[in-house]
Amino acid sequence: MRLIDTKEDVLLLELGGVDADLSDEDIEVSFSEALQQALARVHSGPVALLPPDGTRFHSRAGYLTDIASRILTRWSSGDRLGMVMPALGTHMPMTEGELARMFPGTPLQKFRSHDWRRDVLTLGRLEADWVEQAAEGAVRFDWPVQVNKALLENDYSLIVSLGQVVPHEVIGMANHLKNLFVGTGGKEAIDKSHFTGAAYGMERMMGRLNTPVRALFDEGYRRFGNLLPPILWALTVVGSRSEAEAHRTGKKPGSLAVRGLFVGFGRSCFEKAAALARQVNVDLLDEPIQKAVVYLEPEEFRTTWLGNKAVYRTRMAMADGGELLILAPGLERFGEDRGIDALIRKHGYRPAAEIRRRVEADRELQEALSAAAHLIHGSSEGRFTVRYCPGPGVSREEIESVGYEWGDLSEALERYAITKLSLGWNTMADGERIFFVPNPALGLWAEKNRFINSPIV
Repeated sequence: MRLIDTKEDVLLLELGGVDADLSDEDIEVSFSEALQQALARVHSGPVALLPPDGTRFHSRAGYLTDIASRILTRWSSGDRLGMVMPALGTHMPMTEGELARMFPGTPLQKFRSHDWRRDVLTLGRLEADWVEQAAEGAVRFDWPVQVNKALLENDYSLIVSLGQVVPHEVIGMANHLKNLFVGTGGKEAIDKSHFTGAAYGMERMMGRLNTPVRALFDEGYRRFGNLLPPILWALTVVGSRSEAEAHRTGKKPGSLAVRGLFVGFGRSCFEKAAALARQVNVDLLDEPIQKAVVYLEPEEFRTTWLGNKAVYRTRMAMADGGELLILAPGLERFGEDRGIDALIRKHGYRPAAEIRRRVEADRELQEALSAAAHLIHGSSEGRFTVRYCPGPGVSREEIESVGYEWGDLSEALERYAITKLSLGWNTMADGERIFFVPNPALGLWAEKNRFINSPIV
């Protein structure tokens, strides 16, 4: 018998602020206490951990997972760590090396990989009328509430979902129920939720708390969450240290600081984390960017499926006629999944109206709506040039075949030495003014008027 209602809203930890720089000790002591409070509220069965995968390495969720793992494996009555399932969504499974890098303190034998095409269970469905109303007419279809079937095995006493709240192109603000319904969701649910966001409009959602896709997840959990074990949310907010802050702390400018940690049952911990992330991770610019240079770390970004955060997170900041230069030394292919990779190569990154026409005409694309959404999100809508500079894994011909311009990586790195650039505005020796983003996954950059004048949901 569970000791709490899965819909109960209990905030166990609210730590940090805009100028906070939480130490590992701060995080460990506070999170350990909150986790043990949560464990006291549920029965004594095993616990499942749902951290992000390696594409969210900088979230510090790996550190939180190691803390939880240590507490659970050393529990007085025996090992309570049932499994650790990285919330892969559509991403490739993590290798043992990647797991060891992100979760060095968690036993490898506890990990279980999620397969979004095969491992899912449908808890119920939201009606097409409800979805259409939530999306303000942008789409009309029913939506399946899907999770990995392993979450309903072993009579788990608790699911601990860990991750970072940051602006996100599909849902507005990442994490909370997205970690569950996308991270462990199935193909149909991911396809339809992603396409809902793309059809509604990325610019209308980025950096917003309440969006149509968030409404799908909230309603799905409201109706069917009682079928799952209680979920404890552990959410971080991470930001870059300024020059002044780095000087004061002795850290490197642009290095990452944990600004907040929020733990609890229900939605309030997410709302508080999102409010802080809106202050920390959304950079509103007084002028549009004529030339942006974005660097994609090779360990994190090996596909345009992930690397196109360089497009998503800067699109609202780019000037008409400007250029987005993407330095992608680790690029190996377009899609994380072979089927999606083939669709990207077939259709390319095109404006929304063109992709919607192709969806209507191409049955294969109709059955892969998450790919269609990705193609919409990755387009500049004809406003500015996207120039990819890949390593040896992807050719010039391949880059140009999907609708992007190609750039020479070695020449670009020579001109734009990333170790000498600061986050934000930089002036080159010859007077060229650029805006540098060392990791697009960590924020949203938008021209102030464009962001403010976008409809707020």
